[in-house]
Amino acid sequence: MAGGIGRVVVGAALALLANAGAATAQGALAPHTAQPERPTVATHAGTVAPGWIEVESGVERDQAPSRITSLQTPTLLKFGVASRVQFDVMVEVVQPASGTTAGFGDAAVAVKWRLLDHAPLVGNFAVEPGLKLPTGSATRGTGTTDASLLLISSHVLGPVALDINVGYTGTSASGDTANAMLWTVSTGTTIDGPWAIAAELFGHPGFGARGSAGFLAGPTWTVRPWIVLDAGFIAKVAGNQPSALYAGITWNIGRLW
Repeated sequence: MAGGIGRVVVGAALALLANAGAATAQGALAPHTAQPERPTVATHAGTVAPGWIEVESGVERDQAPSRITSLQTPTLLKFGVASRVQFDVMVEVVQPASGTTAGFGDAAVAVKWRLLDHAPLVGNFAVEPGLKLPTGSATRGTGTTDASLLLISSHVLGPVALDINVGYTGTSASGDTANAMLWTVSTGTTIDGPWAIAAELFGHPGFGARGSAGFLAGPTWTVRPWIVLDAGFIAKVAGNQPSALYAGITWNIGRLW
């Protein structure tokens, strides 16, 4: 996911997803088909098939408006635990600034539960509660315990996928930055054969603090139905959103049980 796994649900997105099928019901996909949630901040309502595991990992180089650069390698493990339920484990390695030693950042867990398929207005609809833990050091994490709730609405409009996310995060911090809001609107289509394009507009409204927004874009390549590669850039639209370059992979590894 763009912006780092440790920053659970603190942004918003408009995404052209690489796999239009990611917004369809689970039953429409073969269990070995990859369902990328990266590279965007947004996610879709799809869940990994029961007993199967999928991993997403990548690298992202951020440059803040202050020109301070950082490097992160977010990794998301997705376990299918029921026909509509997916359990996520999120970790990342962070290098806060040039010359700084890299190390583990904050970790998080989440459960995505798809409640509806092809419903009026909301389409495929899922909820995703999550919990982020302050496992990173002072320079590699937020130092807070965060509880989040994400609402996910996914649609397929012909060859185009549409995903809408709305979320809220409450943290153990105090003051104006203690809570954060999330909104996303995503769409996706294939360019040619295994090639697709991803684009995303995301924002961080916040409470009492200056918000931010960014734009993400880049190609994706379906190497095999179970392996999807991505790359692209993130540009600042408003606020203190860092610009970034990213690349990564989504791999549906196979059945665990």
